[in-house]
Amino acid sequence: MHEMTELLAQHGLLLVFANVLLTQAGIPVPAVPMLVVAGALAAQGEFGYAALLLTALAATLAGDIPWYFAGRRYGHRVLRTLCRISIEPDSCVRQTESIFERWGAPSLIVAKYIPGFSTVAPPLAGAMQLGLPSFLLFSTLGALLWIAVPVALGAVFHTEVEWALGRLTELGSGALLMLGAVIAAYVALKAVQRYLFLRMLRAARMTVQELQELLRGEIPPVVVDVRSDAVRRLDPRRIPGAVAVNMADVAAALPDIPPDRDVVVYCS
Repeated sequence: MHEMTELLAQHGLLLVFANVLLTQAGIPVPAVPMLVVAGALAAQGEFGYAALLLTALAATLAGDIPWYFAGRRYGHRVLRTLCRISIEPDSCVRQTESIFERWGAPSLIVAKYIPGFSTVAPPLAGAMQLGLPSFLLFSTLGALLWIAVPVALGAVFHTEVEWALGRLTELGSGALLMLGAVIAAYVALKAVQRYLFLRMLRAARMTVQELQELLRGEIPPVVVDVRSDAVRRLDPRRIPGAVAVNMADVAAALPDIPPDRDVVVYCS
């Protein structure tokens, strides 16, 4: 127990910086457990709260700002790429199209607590041409909120955290193996879900040539564009003749679609 505590006390801030930076860069490495442990060590006087908060804040902004400028530079292509490689591509698409559009810049304050939106929020803000001062203001507030909660929990329950570290030390390499197995199982489950979701999409898709043939037919289908207003602004291209319908208003738009016509839906 003493050796682990000493290691965390000596290199705790560096470990916090590296962990948070990797998380904000999009790598699926959880940072909250490290912040809880760091909060417990700060409560025991190993380092100051101000140094801990500033270190984690610097790492958060260092990870967010490049994504923001990537969004300003490449727009919707960055979001498409992130959602394509996301472990949960379906929720990634839904969230990036609705949360920022509904709440705007203040959504950055809670972005870190929304799975799938935390990584996509900075490039989305850049793609939506949010000004850099506003982005820095709301991102800083959001980062401080995201950092402060686990640090406060660690400080309040520092005795329990110290006990947990002791048990992990007693388990030795077995604890690392158990933790690795849990993470591997989670990633495997999400990978299977992702594969099934993408396979379902592939089965339901039609090619551009197939759609062109249908549109040239005697009774062409109704093409429905269910992308959000925000995504339409980012990528104004559309299929000629497509009816723009927001997902929240699909039921209201259905009566206007002839019941004897095929319907082709496209989204992000």
